[in-house]
Amino acid sequence: MVLKLHPDVVILDLELHFGVGSGILFLKDLIEKHPDRKPYILVTTNNISKITHNKIRSMGTDYIISKHQSDYSAKSVVDYLMIMKDAILSYGGESINNINLTPISAVNLETAIANELDNIGIPYNLKGRNYLVEAIKLVIGGRTTDICAEIGKKYEKSDPSVERAMQTAINKTWRVSSIDDLALYYTAPISSSKGVPTVTEFIFYYANKIKKLIK
Repeated sequence: MVLKLHPDVVILDLELHFGVGSGILFLKDLIEKHPDRKPYILVTTNNISKITHNKIRSMGTDYIISKHQSDYSAKSVVDYLMIMKDAILSYGGESINNINLTPISAVNLETAIANELDNIGIPYNLKGRNYLVEAIKLVIGGRTTDICAEIGKKYEKSDPSVERAMQTAINKTWRVSSIDDLALYYTAPISSSKGVPTVTEFIFYYANKIKKLIK
């Protein structure tokens, strides 16, 4: 159907519970058949494997939306595509590599933050990841002080424990993630004595980065 109808967008799930095949096999077939006009490939998935994400990106996936995000729904996927509509059509079906340069709406703010954290490989199983998402949202919303206190109230944690969890998530990411990915997606200067960003540096870097993309 893709080869015959030339759709602008294809939405894939990686791991199917009914029927046969998978999103990855679909991508493999698409590459082998060389369509004249490549559709924009959007993947929605529960899979959090960085190896898998990197593989499907190399196979032509343009954007990945994780089902673990608190605001995930079928509607949020459609909302994202409606935002991207003009950009997708203007590229005539070619792969859009600089997807994060396209403006996003506040409705998809958490999706944008999650994708930025995915790019550098912050694990989903760390509490600090959720706190970092909350902190970045607060700064984007104009909050610049008592950020840990605000998050602590929501999660019923002390300010120091919130900050420790966020720093632990950052430290682990800089320990286990690819140096190339870190250099590509986190371009702010880092103190040579510490070797990793502080919580404040990290939060404000991503808040400023994402604010530039919001309509």
